[in-house]
Amino acid sequence: MGAARGRMRMNRFRASGRAKCAGFTLIELLLVVIIIGILAGIAVPRFAGRRRDAEIAAARTEIDRISTAISLYELDVGEYPRTLRDLVQAPGHARNWNGPYLERGLPRDPWDQEYVYVVPGVRNRHSYDLSSLGPDGVASESDITNWE
Repeated sequence: MGAARGRMRMNRFRASGRAKCAGFTLIELLLVVIIIGILAGIAVPRFAGRRRDAEIAAARTEIDRISTAISLYELDVGEYPRTLRDLVQAPGHARNWNGPYLERGLPRDPWDQEYVYVVPGVRNRHSYDLSSLGPDGVASESDITNWE
């Protein structure tokens, strides 16, 4: 009988041990939340920087696309467009206009601003300047331009 009592005690111990391991304690849950918070604190700034880089790359690509349209306009008409609107609507003065040169209309930069077009250019005196004011929305060193 001594062996039977020992087995009963062992079974009670195992049963009670399982009951204690069935859930998480408040401390364990807090540790998990803290760890997730630390990981998010490390990861979010890295992804935020990637978004800004992607927006700048998109603006550069769009400037290249608009520049190509301007070149096609200049080949057809013989001069640079006076405004970017001339790329999507035929101006009255333009002979041999073969547009629209931008099929989806005038694009806006990734920060929802119009691209800045100056002809003749200040930086490119014999052609044009084309730029985006960048993420800050004002003329500064962060502008994305066709003269870089």
